Amino acid sequence: MKVSIERGTLLKAVSQAQSVVERRNTIPILANVLIEAADDKAQFRATDLDIEVVDQAPAQVERSGATTVNAVTLHEIVRKLPDGALVTLTEEPGSGRLTVEAGRSNFQLATLPREDFPVMPASDYAANFSAKSDVLRRLFDKSKFAISTEETRYYLNGVYMHVAEGEGGQTLRCVATDGHRLARIDADLPQGAETMPGVIVPRKTVGELRKLLDDDDTPIAVSVSETKVRFATEDITLTSKVIDGTFPDYSRVIPSGNTRKMEVDAKEFASAVDRVATVSSERSRAVKMQLDEDRLILSVNAPDSGAAEEELGVAYGDDKLEIGFNAKYLLEIASQVDRENAVFLFNSAGDPTLMREGNDTSAIYVVMPMRV
Repeated sequence: MKVSIERGTLLKAVSQAQSVVERRNTIPILANVLIEAADDKAQFRATDLDIEVVDQAPAQVERSGATTVNAVTLHEIVRKLPDGALVTLTEEPGSGRLTVEAGRSNFQLATLPREDFPVMPASDYAANFSAKSDVLRRLFDKSKFAISTEETRYYLNGVYMHVAEGEGGQTLRCVATDGHRLARIDADLPQGAETMPGVIVPRKTVGELRKLLDDDDTPIAVSVSETKVRFATEDITLTSKVIDGTFPDYSRVIPSGNTRKMEVDAKEFASAVDRVATVSSERSRAVKMQLDEDRLILSVNAPDSGAAEEELGVAYGDDKLEIGFNAKYLLEIASQVDRENAVFLFNSAGDPTLMREGNDTSAIYVVMPMRV
């Protein structure tokens, strides 16, 4: 195999591959990227047995062939090469070495046989549809902060993507929760998605998917089956197993009778919460909200480190209310607001609080209160 690729193109392809491979594993081949060169294209494939990413790049192929080499090492080499360099990858048959050349630099890397590399079996997908990159980015970016990191509740370790009944008919919906906060984001249902089974997309896959969604206008081909989900652009295909579990009935925890309404500038609110939380102990980070007519007082009282208080002007015309929240949760939710105003809907100090962006109900968040 002998193939030459522009350094920037190669770096992009290898970067995606090295982030998928597991740093620590007992199977050496899983640390490698499979490089296949033919027909003026080089294909880079990496897997951790749960996720597989395949990236195609234009290349000058002098001699077609395939080999596998350590993904992290190759990435580090390419990253440190000068911009604009032409990188040549050569493996002589039976040598067990891949030569990486660029200008005066020359590296010899150990290879493993391509036959040992595991390829994810093909799957029959129940639904195939296309969605714009910015639509998918909004669905996953706004929900992923609420993914649980508790391994015992593995069915919460991802984003639940499914078809749901919204206010204007069927929607494509993403939901994530860790039991303390919940995010529910809706988008128009793409044509062909009607038969899609509900799947839980794992946290790592959500992170890898983000790298495919940089360009707003790129159409992403999405395929979904009971066990797998696939996202593809012209050059990159990301295939992942889904979490084998049942996502809980999240609709039961979304309050519908919260009538006390507060409207506040989202950026001002987030900044004020961040400031008063500075003195709180890291363990609880509890912030008390005292609501009176058109006035909000945010306060923290940490016996070990001190106290803080800040007043904000808000739109609020209901009964007085005192309620406490984890500062981290408030900040994460407030940071999701793209519009100017955040609307909070309260019931009582012990009930879940609902938050949305202005009058937009396509993105809603629920956060459980704390005792303060």
